[in-house]
Amino acid sequence: MNPFPSPTIDTRLGFHYFPDALHYRDKDLQTWLPELKSLGASWLTLAATPQRAIPEFFLNGIISAGIEPIVHIFTPLKIAMQAEALRPLLRSYARWGIHYIALFDRPNLRAAWEPASWSQTDLIERFLDIFLPLAAIIVQEGMYPVFPPLEPGGDFWDTAFLRAALRAIRRRGFSQVQNSIVLGTYAWSYNRPLDWGAGGPEKWPEVRPYYTPAGNQDQIGFNIFEWYQTIAQAEFERPVPILLLRAGSRPGDHLDSSYPATSLEAHAERNLAISQLLKGVSGQPPLSSHILACNFWLLAADPGTPHFSQAWFQSYPNSLPVVNTFRRWRAAAATPSKGLEKPAPPESNLTGHPISHYLLLPPSGARDPELNLDAIAPYIQIFKPTVGFSLEEASLAARVTVINGQISYPDKELEKLRAQGCIVERIGSTGTDLATLA
Repeated sequence: MNPFPSPTIDTRLGFHYFPDALHYRDKDLQTWLPELKSLGASWLTLAATPQRAIPEFFLNGIISAGIEPIVHIFTPLKIAMQAEALRPLLRSYARWGIHYIALFDRPNLRAAWEPASWSQTDLIERFLDIFLPLAAIIVQEGMYPVFPPLEPGGDFWDTAFLRAALRAIRRRGFSQVQNSIVLGTYAWSYNRPLDWGAGGPEKWPEVRPYYTPAGNQDQIGFNIFEWYQTIAQAEFERPVPILLLRAGSRPGDHLDSSYPATSLEAHAERNLAISQLLKGVSGQPPLSSHILACNFWLLAADPGTPHFSQAWFQSYPNSLPVVNTFRRWRAAAATPSKGLEKPAPPESNLTGHPISHYLLLPPSGARDPELNLDAIAPYIQIFKPTVGFSLEEASLAARVTVINGQISYPDKELEKLRAQGCIVERIGSTGTDLATLA
């Protein structure tokens, strides 16, 4: 996708670093660079603020390791800001070797705006009044502006917002921005199949903003990039490079009730499948070359923060099963003679947890009459957990699945498990609930 820069050795795989701008010490760099390389990352999204730059030494370390940073500056639309006030910061980033700058986050959400601003007319024109002067400075400084990722669906339907915005950029004559712009997309797969929405609007012509007829599929899934590319092609009369941000599934995702919630196993398998699609598998060609990178959500987060349960690494060096799944895949790719016909089952490497998965049954006094061995047998057969009734034994497990969690065990007891580093999930006790998960 010349002239858009990419790493010398480009896997097109990457991650979102921490979801805040607080982890840019030398110690952080030494900790996370080896992990990023072991996972095959060649791209990294870094959260930043307009008040302070990410340290130069940190960016130099990332770039020297062959990883392309995407600096996402979270500039609230609620706060008025003069474009020129940001120029010194942007100039510094350009001097330090940054190529891609994303500004703002999900401007199609009501929460991104002051209530009075949201309710006024011409929302997109007012957004572009803010965005375009900043994007022009990014281009003038020799970098590439990333059109901010939109909330899939959203309060203002994302595909309608994008179409109107791109049309207005062209109408306003911002040709330099138009020629340099990169589309940011939040390519969450949620708990839907990875082929959800594949083919875009050409395959699903009945889908309209705010309306997805029964039996149809929309853009709210991993293939959102096909829908956005169709819009960009129509408005700019050429393909536009795309960054898949916050890509993949997250543990516990349950957007679509037609499918089971995303278990840790499904989280590992689905994200691995995305990586394989990006490279091309089973004789299929790789995903579009217009996709610059696919950055998974989320490398790490601090305990007690909203995104902690979604982080691949939890209280480093503890990690979700997806980490070992990726490492095995990378190792197999490096030794093709051994190969892997099927990804090996994900394992946990949560240090201090000798048990991988514990199915915690209710104690005898709280047991549901519907719960019996016949009901849980399919679940045990597929997930192969250690089964028992002991909270003490459960504390030795990386992952604890609790049947009838709130009924049989008080929240404070389950919080003790979480405090010991266990990932705790609750499921119902009926045979139907268990069969759905299995």
